[in-house]
Amino acid sequence: QVQLVESGGGLVQAGGSLRLSCAASGLTFSNFAMGWFRQAPGKERELVASINWSGGSVYYSDSVKGRFTISRANAKNTVYLQMNSLKPEDTAIYYCAAKRSTYYRAPNERDGYEYWGQGTQVTVSS
Repeated sequence: QVQLVESGGGLVQAGGSLRLSCAASGLTFSNFAMGWFRQAPGKERELVASINWSGGSVYYSDSVKGRFTISRANAKNTVYLQMNSLKPEDTAIYYCAAKRSTYYRAPNERDGYEYWGQGTQVTVSS
């Protein structure tokens, strides 16, 4: 049974930082690209960052580029999202997801993710 478990969310002031983690089990982690999505109330789910199977290619949405960093540790079956310079508009539930892919390029599209975590709340106060 595949499980993706996010942790690290919370309440932070604008300008602060948080580090999200997503621990995967039940799958061959290195066969999957990983993505971090977020969804704010009343908005569509947005892909904010992705990373290819090896960690050699990453993608960021324009809204987080230069502030967020995605990374992975295949030996630990874990993907991370370091979030710096947080803004109130970053407030959302953040989800990690796994997409079966061994392509070099990190995926920049929202579709094709096979497994999802339960989400972790990130709230940024002004």
